[in-house]
Amino acid sequence: MFMTDQTMGPADLARAVEERGLHSLYVPEHTHIPTSRLTRPPTGDAELREEYKRTLDPFVALSVAAAVTERLVVGTGICLVAQRDPIVTAKAVATLDRLSQGRFVFGIGFGWNADEIADHGVSMADRRDVAREHVLAMRALWSDDVATFDGKYVQIPPTWSWPKPPREGGPPVLIGGAAGPKMFAHVAEYADGWIPIGGAGIRAALPDLHRACEAAGRDPETLQIVPFGTVPDAGKLEYYESIGVTEVVLRVPGGGADRVLPILDEYASLVAS
Repeated sequence: MFMTDQTMGPADLARAVEERGLHSLYVPEHTHIPTSRLTRPPTGDAELREEYKRTLDPFVALSVAAAVTERLVVGTGICLVAQRDPIVTAKAVATLDRLSQGRFVFGIGFGWNADEIADHGVSMADRRDVAREHVLAMRALWSDDVATFDGKYVQIPPTWSWPKPPREGGPPVLIGGAAGPKMFAHVAEYADGWIPIGGAGIRAALPDLHRACEAAGRDPETLQIVPFGTVPDAGKLEYYESIGVTEVVLRVPGGGADRVLPILDEYASLVAS
């Protein structure tokens, strides 16, 4: 859900999701939205939807969600890692993952809003390479007692950084975006899975993803495929299950409890059946 200052808050929403036997809760990120409209909305709308302007900080919101639940997996869907300081973000991720007892999933993406990205000193052309180095640097900070990283965009001298995440190498890193050679090269090199937005065309894309993994010396069977922002029906969920998908992130509209809870009830019934 696009959780904002005008929707159900993270505590109430997280409790409601867990009470209905659902598995996970993901929230997106936008640091800010410049009033310039040099970038067209990704939804195809003439005007950018209000929710993009009002998103909560995902790490603060998910910390609240994790604190009031016991088994709920919490994740970023997605975190704009190219726009974040990797040292500070590595600390936030490790802290949330440890305090939630390993219930955090780090969904990341490259970003679509050139105006927003530019305000962080990153160009659209460089954002994928910057995101890659940020994740690789974070993995070093999560894994090594004395971590270093020497890249084009990130330099970290010998450094101590604790806490470490409870899982070796950090939480699962899932990359969101459309299928393609560049996407699959990133997934194969440094991620644990792929978040296809909407979920269309997954079966056709899997051979290319598997080839990218094999070229990188990875076992493609170890990857998680998590269709994201899906509007479900029983046939669609059965189809995903038939191709080996074990988790689907269902789209919930932003709003108050009167709007959201009936949809969660519907989803819980659909999944249970």
